[in-house]
Amino acid sequence: MTDVENDFETLEADELVQDVVPGSDSLNAMLVSTDSYVEGDEVAGSSTHAEMRGDAERSPIKKIKQDLTPVSTFPEEGSPTVSSAPSDTDSEEYLRKPDWREVHKNIFVLSSAGKPIYCRYGEEDKLVTLFGVMQALVSVVEHNREGDSLRYIQAGKHQVAFLTKGSLILVAVSKTNEADIHLTLQLNYVYNQLLSILSGAQLERIFERRRNYDLRRLLGGSERLMDGLISFMEKDPSTLLCAARCMQLPRNVREVIGSTIVQCCGKIEGMVFALLISDYQLLALARHKKYQLHPADLHIVMNLVANSESFKAAESWTPICLPKFDPSGFLHAHISYLAEDCQACLVLLTVDRDLFFSLSEAKLKIVEVSGRSNRKRNYKTNTTHHNVIIMK
Repeated sequence: MTDVENDFETLEADELVQDVVPGSDSLNAMLVSTDSYVEGDEVAGSSTHAEMRGDAERSPIKKIKQDLTPVSTFPEEGSPTVSSAPSDTDSEEYLRKPDWREVHKNIFVLSSAGKPIYCRYGEEDKLVTLFGVMQALVSVVEHNREGDSLRYIQAGKHQVAFLTKGSLILVAVSKTNEADIHLTLQLNYVYNQLLSILSGAQLERIFERRRNYDLRRLLGGSERLMDGLISFMEKDPSTLLCAARCMQLPRNVREVIGSTIVQCCGKIEGMVFALLISDYQLLALARHKKYQLHPADLHIVMNLVANSESFKAAESWTPICLPKFDPSGFLHAHISYLAEDCQACLVLLTVDRDLFFSLSEAKLKIVEVSGRSNRKRNYKTNTTHHNVIIMK
């Protein structure tokens, strides 16, 4: 990569607030739309599984760094698989519980073999019969109608949406009167959240080797991420609009933050994205000129930060797959908060797994330069509702 600094740029304030609701200005605009509705429709209806079957040479991560190899997640040969399933009677009794029947919306994820992977409410091991019914419904439609798939069922007050992605089946059961396409959109986001932990290529290999593999063995502790993402989708319209929520900032403050990030990170080879976020809101974004950060990927990064308390204790280095950017490989994220009393989190994304210390130094430079800029310009911005100190 030549002339790296010229390839890395920040988004200007007017770019961050383009295509907002008429009548709002750059200071008050909160939702930032993408360039067209096509991208929003893509999130709701496209098949990331189909994308990852394309030519490997089209992978953006491999174009940036050819030697990127995902970490193997396969169990050792001969290792036992332990599973326990309650009886049908136990499952039926569990489904009759009042707290279960009062749930207004639930989301399930299972394998094509009927193995439970995740459910928003309830215990997977006590719902094996229900998971089996959902798998059977999908299989019957696929068997009787070749090339077709089950998408929606209306049963009284309940809407049931199905989404099949490779060897995974995602199901939403709702009595909230949401549009069917909205339920499908939420299922796509849950699928993307799974891909952020295990890339599409890894999922394919896992189920090719063992169709009835229990994926929960590799997703331990990730329930909080999916729970948090679903809660975010229920209260924030950003996902529905395929948009990013921006924190209210004066334009000159946002420009200073963006230029500071570019100044400190622009010369680091392998850098792809750098963003400053707080509470599912975007403060500033810098990116490699050749690549765009899709709002769906931005939401995945925001959700990771919002639901990981450990990031507040120390600088962290973690792999993350961004499905819209490249579903077949991992980026590596340096995640840190600017200060102990600051809720603004800096996320630096690179293809190079050995850049932790370089990015740690870049973070210190960003804090130092921001401090000097603050003293020279006397900037001090506190958000009304979140008490976030942007520049100390």
